Amino acid sequence: MLDDLPPHDPSEHTGSDRSARQRFERIYHALRTRICLLDYPPGERLREEDLAEEFGVSRTPVRRVLVKLEAEGLLRSVHGVGTIVTDIDVEELEQVYQLRVELAELIGKLSPVELDETKKTAFKALLERCEALIGKPDPREFARINMEFFHLLNSLTANEPLREISERLYYQTTRIWLKTASRLGQYEELLMDEIRIFHREVADIADAVEVGDLQVIGFIRRAHISMSFQRLRMAARRSTY
Repeated sequence: MLDDLPPHDPSEHTGSDRSARQRFERIYHALRTRICLLDYPPGERLREEDLAEEFGVSRTPVRRVLVKLEAEGLLRSVHGVGTIVTDIDVEELEQVYQLRVELAELIGKLSPVELDETKKTAFKALLERCEALIGKPDPREFARINMEFFHLLNSLTANEPLREISERLYYQTTRIWLKTASRLGQYEELLMDEIRIFHREVADIADAVEVGDLQVIGFIRRAHISMSFQRLRMAARRSTY
């Protein structure tokens, strides 16, 4: 009889649930990064069985990750083909950029966090990496620093819905630069220009963090996202000629 059963102990499943969640996050972040660095270029087919073998898991957590990445617009399922990486186009992402521009200012308005020494040190460390990048340009390192910078900025608000929406939109757009720039004849020159512009943004925001002005951080970020899209649009048009 049910009355004879011992009371349920929620802690029995806590460890396994946490392990499953960590496994999911590990696979999810790895695949998302590969897509954004173009390790998986647009059109690449991702096979569940191959990924399950690589990560040492069953196909179930891999399938869940692929479903989430598809919901975020990074993958799509094609009947008779499988799951492939989506293509990206500057013009199609215009509305996404418009929304990112508007959301940028909200960092300093919605549930701003305290700018403690840990945050200040983190921004200074990123600035130093940007300075090193100027001396030794590398597109992959540039993309990685850009991603870390985004997450650091996103941590300046405790508003979870804002963080989730901002992250989703960021990852829809972040790989467009690598794809567009790689098609241009002046690739190295364009890379150097973008690194210098990015360095200025990080320096300006690091200064604002140092004095604790979150509202200024939002204004700076908004301006740079807007100008970044305009540069991408011009670069994309040049690549078609």
